[in-house]
Amino acid sequence: LLVLYPISWQAPLMRAGLLPFFALDEISILSGIATLWGEDILLASLVALFAIAAPIVKTLGLVLIHFGQAPSRLLTGFTVMGKFAMADVFLIALYILLVKGVGLGRVETAWGLWLFTACTLVSLAISLATGALVKRGHLG
Repeated sequence: LLVLYPISWQAPLMRAGLLPFFALDEISILSGIATLWGEDILLASLVALFAIAAPIVKTLGLVLIHFGQAPSRLLTGFTVMGKFAMADVFLIALYILLVKGVGLGRVETAWGLWLFTACTLVSLAISLATGALVKRGHLG
């Protein structure tokens, strides 16, 4: 995940044409944040927090727990952080549906959306497995 998340941030989430905020053919998380930065700094900051900071902090936290460098009581907080990344996946999917429904242009999902979704789901699975290991007393 430490390798795949950064790839997913640069990968195309969707291919779009004639959208109001994006004059891009392919939109990634990073290009979306850059474009939003010019329109709405608060929204761009929130997307960066939930799509980039929360997942990577959660992943690093899980690594620290597994290597005994962080107390297992932090697992709950890291799990909550990961749910924000899933919210990003939902919002991206909702945006695609809205654009298609309104007919503002053509939008197609791209492989980066699938990669980011997979990273988020794998992170959730690791959190659940870590929680089970903590309950059994296998992790500190």
